[in-house]
Amino acid sequence: MALGPFDHVTAGSLEEAGSLLRAHGARSAVIAGGTDLLGGMKDRVHPEPPQLLVDIKPSGAAGVRVEGSTIRIGALTTLAEVADDEVVKARIPLLAQAALAVGSPQIRNMATVGGNICQEPRCWYYRAPDDAFHCLRKGGARCPALLGDHRYHSIFGAARVALAPCAGSCPAHVDIPGYLALVREGDWRSAARLLLERNPMPAVTGRVCPHFCELDCARCELDGAVATRAVERHLGDFVLRDPAAFFEPPAELTGRRVAVVGSGPAGLAAAYYLRRLGHGVTVFDRMDRPGGMLAHAIPRYRLPEAVVREQVESLERMGVELLLGVTVDPEVLAGLRRDFDAVFLGTGAWRDKTLAVEGAEHLRSGLELLTGVRNGLRRAPGDEVLVIGGGGVAVDVAVSARRLGARRVTIACLEAREAMPAPADEVDQALSEGVELLASWGPRRVRTAEAGVFRVELVRCSSVLDAEGHFEPTFDPGTTRTVEADCVLVAIGQEPDLAFAGSLVEAPSGRIAVNEEGATGATGVFAGGDAVSGPASVVEAVAAGRRAAIAIDRYLQAGAPVAAQDRAGAPPPLVEMPQGALSEMPRVPLAAAEPSARDIESEDVVTLEVPEAAAEARRCLNCACVAVNASDLAPALVALGARVRTTRREVDAEALFAAGVLRTTALDPDELVAEVLIPLPRATGVQSYRKFRVRQSIDFPVVSVASVLSLEEGLIEEARVVLGAVAPVPIRAREVERFLAGRQPDEQSAEEAGAIAVRTAFPLPRNGYKVQVVRALLRQAVLAAAPGPVP
Repeated sequence: MALGPFDHVTAGSLEEAGSLLRAHGARSAVIAGGTDLLGGMKDRVHPEPPQLLVDIKPSGAAGVRVEGSTIRIGALTTLAEVADDEVVKARIPLLAQAALAVGSPQIRNMATVGGNICQEPRCWYYRAPDDAFHCLRKGGARCPALLGDHRYHSIFGAARVALAPCAGSCPAHVDIPGYLALVREGDWRSAARLLLERNPMPAVTGRVCPHFCELDCARCELDGAVATRAVERHLGDFVLRDPAAFFEPPAELTGRRVAVVGSGPAGLAAAYYLRRLGHGVTVFDRMDRPGGMLAHAIPRYRLPEAVVREQVESLERMGVELLLGVTVDPEVLAGLRRDFDAVFLGTGAWRDKTLAVEGAEHLRSGLELLTGVRNGLRRAPGDEVLVIGGGGVAVDVAVSARRLGARRVTIACLEAREAMPAPADEVDQALSEGVELLASWGPRRVRTAEAGVFRVELVRCSSVLDAEGHFEPTFDPGTTRTVEADCVLVAIGQEPDLAFAGSLVEAPSGRIAVNEEGATGATGVFAGGDAVSGPASVVEAVAAGRRAAIAIDRYLQAGAPVAAQDRAGAPPPLVEMPQGALSEMPRVPLAAAEPSARDIESEDVVTLEVPEAAAEARRCLNCACVAVNASDLAPALVALGARVRTTRREVDAEALFAAGVLRTTALDPDELVAEVLIPLPRATGVQSYRKFRVRQSIDFPVVSVASVLSLEEGLIEEARVVLGAVAPVPIRAREVERFLAGRQPDEQSAEEAGAIAVRTAFPLPRNGYKVQVVRALLRQAVLAAAPGPVP
């Protein structure tokens, strides 16, 4: 392939290069030797190739010199110069050996020290031409090597460089792999606490969430998604069995007071996080029971009343105050703004959308049926019921009507079955209970056939969305059918009733307008949930409540609105790799009542027991990047105790290396390596760099071991051992170092050191051979310090 178009500019210094990178952002890149950069550009491995190359070769950051007790090597020194330098060969031969092990002579003549330690991953999925695999390390959602060809990949852990697919798909960005890992360890309390960090009502979402996480689970490529919702439900029930351990009042109070309008999931989530932050919280709701749609609309067979009640009581235990039967109008809202330091509006969407069709006066509200059932209605709305709508509410209406005794229940929706907004498993459940589905049909008119019977004319819907994805259904007027029913229920969505919000409501959406954090145009007033987004899932409302709570806290602490967006903290650099999970493991079946035995009151599905939840957690792939750090110089510099001076700071070499999106170091995008500083080692020591590769002449390491063994009277006084190409970053073998101290460099010590080095390895199915290679190279490194030839 040919290089694409780009501009080229020469920087006279590294500082000037940093300024250019800062000015041009992600579309710029540094070029020195070019052995890494140009190949990637030629193959178009990046989703957005650089448009500006900043040439730093004339900057003068090259050469090897000794200053006192330190050897200083400029970042632009070529690997050939490092390998040939007499001081390097005499005092730090480890680095000379590592430089000599890189590529061919032609490459070493061009490649630089800085380029080698900053090179991008050599994983073939990352390097695939035309960005064929948009992997985690390039900002994608998957690590294709995990379930693919990982022969040369990590055996010591994976790098969580971005949210796992499940966490990324979850609107609340719950750390699902994190809490599943704690479940695997048997630490249920820590797992529950981690879950509560981003979702304060897992017992609720574990029952009613549309499980976006499962839809995007990487395990779908193997044998089916992890039953995350079921494990979440188990943890949620675990929390509610001992709420005092998880819903504690804050240790310190801020003295600030926040009014929360609406006790639905957005309001309750906001209240939870605000109270945790130490603020006084009062929740206002017009209904006689708190919970919003959770308490008044979602059927009990999906969400028992006790779960909602216990959830609310847990918040009250923290000190959240609830005032029910309060209708908020413009005057009341103005009073709340006077009396409280901040206000959160989470009033939901309760007003039914209507259909503009002939005979609309015969249509009834599906939502009213659901609220009636929650309030004790136990009579079928009719013998033959037609439900219009394709979302989750429509399915709930249909199933409820069927369980109340309707002989025939039919759902008519505009969407094809696979495109219905309702979760697929809920549609399957409805069909299993005898509900009929007329997909891709919409109502055109409703007429009276006889007393109490209506004839509904349906017309075939050919498409629901236009080319831009907007709702714009089109119909085939020549294809119609008629359905008779004695009750027609409409469940095509709801919209918020925001008469109280005045100028906060945005036209033409009819919703409250907010910024990305949930702040409205009125000082101190925030909003979230369905009142902002329109009808959405419970977990989306929870996420909005949390986001607004954090913004409210910042506002209260700073006394001014904030614009920064809350972001999750960085996860640990290396995570466990799931050896057993990469083979087929059947999904744990969920115990559920037979369709014929289900009723309107009893919960359909049973919460998983401890062994089942633990077994399901073991199916998690713990998705993270398993590409290794392929630099030859990196482990050598760490073993030598080097420091790296950049254009901004000086850092230990060990701390420099980190896996991230489009990077292998902890450098900022406009930060450059200036030089490496290596302390002159003791003369009584043995240094070695050992590398296993497929092609002896030019290949990257499959495994490498860099070692510095300081000797005193034939014993190893101090050891530094670093493993390369076996993890996303170079690995200090600290247990090996401690073991070797004070021992003879003999065969027994070499064998035991190798065994210790791989004790914490967890290889993938196709790279277990690396364990033996590590042991073999480490044995050679130890025996290199013994008298006589290495066996």
